[in-house]
Amino acid sequence: MKLFLKYLKQHIPVITAGILFFIIFIISFYLYHLPLEAVIYPLALCMIIGLIIVLYDFSECRKKHEMLQSIKCLTDIIADSVLFDKTVDDEDYQRIINLLVDEQNSFRTKTNIRLSEMVDYYTVWVHQIKTPIASMRLNLQNEDSELTRKLSSDLFRIEQYVDMVLTFLRLDSESTDYVIKEYDLDSIVRQAVRKFAGDFISRKLSLDYEPLNVKVLTDEKWLLFVVEQILSNALKYTSSGGITITLESPKTLCIRDTGIGIAPEDLPRIFEKGYTGYNGRTDKKASGIGLYLCKRICSNLKHGISAESTVDAGTIIRLDLSRRKIEFE
Repeated sequence: MKLFLKYLKQHIPVITAGILFFIIFIISFYLYHLPLEAVIYPLALCMIIGLIIVLYDFSECRKKHEMLQSIKCLTDIIADSVLFDKTVDDEDYQRIINLLVDEQNSFRTKTNIRLSEMVDYYTVWVHQIKTPIASMRLNLQNEDSELTRKLSSDLFRIEQYVDMVLTFLRLDSESTDYVIKEYDLDSIVRQAVRKFAGDFISRKLSLDYEPLNVKVLTDEKWLLFVVEQILSNALKYTSSGGITITLESPKTLCIRDTGIGIAPEDLPRIFEKGYTGYNGRTDKKASGIGLYLCKRICSNLKHGISAESTVDAGTIIRLDLSRRKIEFE
């Protein structure tokens, strides 16, 4: 009904002209004292024919409208299938669509090239920067003191930030190297825990972790990044107590800390890009990228991620790893 009203509104000049012609016709018959019966029949016939023409034209308009509404994005195939060849305006629309498709394809190609070049550059940069990082770590291992342990911890965080840069760029890359298969969850968790062993020791925080004894369908490298980010956040905001790693049925990994917690108004938004909340504003080093990357990676891996928290009582991050089918990336 709305479409028909819009159609009538669009054709107001034509409809008005037709009504005026009918009025002029009637007035002319009246002024010449001709019988009205002689005009009523042709008027009725013209109205019927005009109504049929209007209904047919509206039907064509509706088909065109539905076809255009079905187009969600412009591609070469869609552009070729949208053929307007009835009027001069329709041919102009066809040319405009083709030009837009060409422009969009050109822009997409340039964007993909720039993204590919950027990913290639930062990939090389990450590998280059890791060489001096590894060298510094080896040098620090030759001496065991409070200062060297602090420097080793800071060096590890630098390496984490470097990995975050590469992860951020690779998320939207078409060549993301997912290897989906069954992995031992304990193996992934232990790799992450070992990296933070120095932080647990230096800050005198406890770690409650028992073997999980479960296999999950995932990608080891990307899930390891997620677990590392969650542990990093837990350690960052926990000054006393410790961290507990458990498994909830069927395959939900739970990482619980005894830190400062998350404000209720911040909890729904902690996975948003760049959102740091009250705790993040207190900690000037927070970037609001870590949990955003975790959410994106879990989405790509078909895993669920959620958070539960109480202020001054700690936070629980749950990773639902019960992926039921393999999806080829």
